[in-house]
This record gives sequence, C-alpha cells and structure tokens, in this order.
Amino acid sequence: MSSENLPQSPEQQLRKPRVAVVFGGRSSEHAISVVTAGAVLRSIDRTKYDVLPIGITTDGRWALTADEPDRMGIADRRLPSVEDLAESTEGDVVLSVDPGNREVVYSEQGSVPKALGEVDVVFPVLHGPYGEDGTLQGLLELSGVPYVGAGVLASAVGQDKEYMKRVFLSYGLPVGPYEVIRPREWRLDPSAAREKIVDFAAEHGWPVFVKPARGGSSMGITKVDALEGLEDAIEEAQRHDPKILVESLLRGREIECGVLEFEDGPRASVPAEIPPVTSHEFYDFEAKYIDAATGLVPAPLTEEQTAEVQRLAVEAFDAVSCEGLVRADFFLTEDGGFVINEINTMPGFTPISMYPRMWQESGVGYPELIDRLIQAALRRPTGLR
Repeated sequence: MSSENLPQSPEQQLRKPRVAVVFGGRSSEHAISVVTAGAVLRSIDRTKYDVLPIGITTDGRWALTADEPDRMGIADRRLPSVEDLAESTEGDVVLSVDPGNREVVYSEQGSVPKALGEVDVVFPVLHGPYGEDGTLQGLLELSGVPYVGAGVLASAVGQDKEYMKRVFLSYGLPVGPYEVIRPREWRLDPSAAREKIVDFAAEHGWPVFVKPARGGSSMGITKVDALEGLEDAIEEAQRHDPKILVESLLRGREIECGVLEFEDGPRASVPAEIPPVTSHEFYDFEAKYIDAATGLVPAPLTEEQTAEVQRLAVEAFDAVSCEGLVRADFFLTEDGGFVINEINTMPGFTPISMYPRMWQESGVGYPELIDRLIQAALRRPTGLR
C-alpha cells in the first residue's frame, strides 16, 4: 500500500508538513549545494513548514546537521561543507525504503536509535552526480516520499549533456555542434580519441570548450584556443567525469530563462543575460561563486526575442519531462537565432543565483518560489505518473 493512500491520523492532519532539506553530497559541487541549502533554510516559511536539514558528506554519509544558515555561505573565499555542520562525526540519518513508512531515524554507534519523525516531502538541493542525476530521486521513489524537482529520468537526462542534446534534437530544438568522448574510447585508444577532438576543431574551428559530460556549476570546463592546451583540458575535465563533451564556440550573447511549475502547467520567467566577464575567460566557477559576477535581469531583448526564448525554455522543460523547475541556458547567436546550450534541473538557489533573480523580477519572490516548489511536490504522487 503506497504511503500517499495511507489514512492520516488526527495528529498528521493537524501538524505542519515536514520538509527535509537534503544537501551536500559526493560530487565536486558539494560546497555550492551547501550554499544553496543555506539560502533555502533561511527563507523557507517556518510558520507553514517544519524543517529538517540533512547533509550528505563527501564520502556519502547522511548526517544530522545544524539548522544554521549563516554558517553555510562562502566566507573569505572559503567553501562550506557538511562535515563542518554535522552534529556528529559518527551518527547516521536513515530514511526507510518502505513506502508505508516515512519515518526518519538517527542512529549512533552504542546508542538507541532516535526517531526524528515523519517526512512529508524532501527538498533535494544537491548538484551534480549522486544527487541531481536521478540517483537520489530513485531512492525517494522507492521510499514513497514526494520530492521537489524532476523525476528519475528527467534528472538523469538533465545531468548527462550528451543525452540532453540528443533529446533536444529529437524535438527539433536548436543545438550547437558537439562531440562526445566516452571512457572506453580513452581506455582502448586514447590517440584516436584525441584525434576525434582535433578533427572536430578542424571542422568547427578553435577555440573549443572541453567539459565534463555530467558536471555542473561550470566546474572542470576549459576553453582551449589551440592544440597545445588540449591535453591539460582533457585531464581537468576527467577529474570530474571520465566522459567528456567537446563543444564549439558559439559567438553571441548568453541568455538564461527560468521555468517553474504552476497549477496549470510550466511557465517561463523573464530572461536574463550573462554579460562577458572581463576578468575571466568565460562564466566559470570562480566568476559565478567566488567573484560573484552578476547578470542583467531582465535581459535587454526585444519583445519578440523574449517570447521566443520563453517558448523554447518551456519546450525544453517538456521535452525532457521535467517537473518543478528548470533553468534553461541559451546563446543568442550573431544571426539572431537562439541555440539551447543546456538545462539545469536543480539550479543554484544561492543569493546571487540567476534562477531566483529571474523569478523575483517576474513577480515571484524567494519565499513564494520555495513554497510553490514544495506545494508542487506535495501535489504529485510518487511512482508512475
């Protein structure tokens, strides 16, 4: 019997919905997830929801953490971690995989396990592999616990830039030139794999961007201007993912657009523009999070351009079968057309992140944005839908 069909006790009917904010994780985007969680914890409506912060350490342990958002930001260029916030170095938080039981239990060696109460919905703010890629979503589906954001398939496709682009192309969305190098290609014939990239650059021109195929937060990306820089770029990308993606340089403006699930379906925000960052080669991790480079919201576009990028953003959302939210990233090329670069199924929610800024400008403030995402998750059943 699924948990959504279980009869509610009078206590369950009276209490506030319990939201577990799950953050951190094993990916290289661990710190950004912590920063995002701090912003969510700071702004979630405590009169409407009970909140349980759960951090996942870099080695995968689920830890009970302090509910202290002020300790979860970037301070003096130092990145935060779950290890710094965990209430114990040994205790574990366990979520039942029985869909009839949403109880969360905290256990520590030598102590009696402690029930932390039931969870009504999970707000996963993990970025990258082992969290944003469908793995955590699969666990929550097994547990019968509703959760914010995309389901298993959409999360996996949204994380893997190769298959994301394949889906976009199948739906007729405009995609730029790219090449994929899989781990087996490096293992069996690295020279042929390198030659594949060189041939791609010869066809589309230098520079090219070499990036992890399943990464995010602009980590592990290198702009390669000539053959001499290729080896270091490959090595950097493979530090984050053995599968890499190579993309040609698209000359034009970087435009982003947010999509949010409302009661009547997905809607697009006003778009934003990421202007050239003069102190960086491109809009990389340092520019985004350390030096806090900012974008223009709303983007200076014509009405027709704004309508077109909003249409494409919603089409991308639907093409991948997303739920909850998406940030869609585009290039407005020199010939006046839009090319979709990628989507992010769990975009950053840091105070400087573009997704909440775009919705703020669209009339949906940060607390309302969080509330809408939680309510959308509570409306959806787990399982096939």
